[in-house]
Amino acid sequence: REVLSGQSSKTHGYTSGGWLNPGAVNTIDKFPFAVDTNSTDIGDLTQSRTQSAGHSSTTFGYTSGGFVSPPSNLSNTIDKFPFSTDTNATDVGDASAQKNNMAGGSSTTHGYISGGAISPGNINVIEKFPFSTDTNVSDVGDLTQARNAPTGQSSTTHGYASGGLSPTPSIVNTIDKFPFSTDTNATDIGDLSIARNFSTGQSSTISGYSSGGATPSLSNVIDKFPFSSDSNATDVGDLTVARRLAAGQQD
Repeated sequence: REVLSGQSSKTHGYTSGGWLNPGAVNTIDKFPFAVDTNSTDIGDLTQSRTQSAGHSSTTFGYTSGGFVSPPSNLSNTIDKFPFSTDTNATDVGDASAQKNNMAGGSSTTHGYISGGAISPGNINVIEKFPFSTDTNVSDVGDLTQARNAPTGQSSTTHGYASGGLSPTPSIVNTIDKFPFSTDTNATDIGDLSIARNFSTGQSSTISGYSSGGATPSLSNVIDKFPFSSDSNATDVGDLTVARRLAAGQQD
């Protein structure tokens, strides 16, 4: 499958939803970080959907928005599933609009949804929802550009949205950064090594990564940028195959 969302606990990676021709699926898969092995199907989302955003608290995984099939329309649903048990997700809130292809981010207390697409165009909205209670999002700021299919990364203090497709349409290399401590607009703090969309985002404690994507041809590039300073990304390696629309997790 493709265009699925990723979540991470301390011990496992998760993939939820996605597209498996001829339609979207609701599968939640789980695989361990401790050993290299296949994933297992451990539950279902409340809707079969693709092009969603993924978020993680210390105890739950979240999947927000996306493209629902059937009946082939956009969703604003925020689903939540526990890491402690293998079970189905529950609907715990709504995004501000039905949308897809957003960047997902996570602080210690909130999930963030950045950019994406609504009918009829791309948006720049940054939204957040609390992990402590099951409720709807609040609008906390804007990206520097309205963008479809950016990639999300998270440090301990900031959220990032990198790349994407601007309304021109034009694929961009912009890296935006916004603080978790205050609700405010993002700032442009650097560039990816190549402009691309539909990349996969990962985060270490010190760096953000953007892997693969489309330029519009498929890319295998793994970019890395520091959280400690506002700087451009550097090309640090390649995926095993050039691809887009994958899900990211981090141990």
